[in-house]
Parts: sequence; structure tokens; C-alpha cells
Amino acid sequence: MDKILHLIPEMEGEEYHYVKRLTDDLDEAELQDFVILYRERRKKRDTILIGALIGLLGIGGIQRFMLDQVGMGILYILTGGLCYIGTIVDIINYKKLTTDYNRDAAYDTIAMIKRK
Repeated sequence: MDKILHLIPEMEGEEYHYVKRLTDDLDEAELQDFVILYRERRKKRDTILIGALIGLLGIGGIQRFMLDQVGMGILYILTGGLCYIGTIVDIINYKKLTTDYNRDAAYDTIAMIKRK
């Protein structure tokens, strides 16, 4: 079994391949640091989907705050999830939103590890 998949078993598909490419040249200590930091930062798809579904029930934009998109979160709150259309689009695209966030988090984590 691949080491990165063993350390972060909840990863799947596209996220796994991206993280594997990023971590190929890390030594054991750097890989351990990466796993600790990345697991704290990464978001689960189900959590983002639940946040978007809550937006349909009242507080639009929760999912955007969870993805550190504060400006969009405020816009969603002020416009009722862009009249629910933006919230519905986010429910449909929750996998892509999560993958994009996790990709950025992995890249930022690698950059932080390499700066040490």
C-alpha cells in the first residue's frame, strides 16, 4: 500500500493523485509533518455538502465560510444564497469545491514544510 494513502486513508481519486505528486520528494520527517498539518486543514466532501444543504434551510453561505471564501459567504448571506440559485449550484458542485479547497490546502502545506 502506498505510504501517503496509508497515512491519510480518507483521500480518494483526484485528491490522492495530487497529494502523491506533491509529496513524492519529501523525506520521512517532512512527510509526517505534512500529514499532520494537511489532515487538520483538509475538508471532507460530506461536511461541505451539509453546509450547502443548511443554506437551503435558512443560512445561505455556510459552505463558503467553511471553504475560507469569506467574501462569497457574506454575499450569500446578504442575498439569500444568491436567491437560492448559488446554493443549489454549490450543492451540485460540492465535490469540485472541496477538491479545489483541498488542493490549495495541500499546496500551502507543502510550501510551509519546505520553508522550514
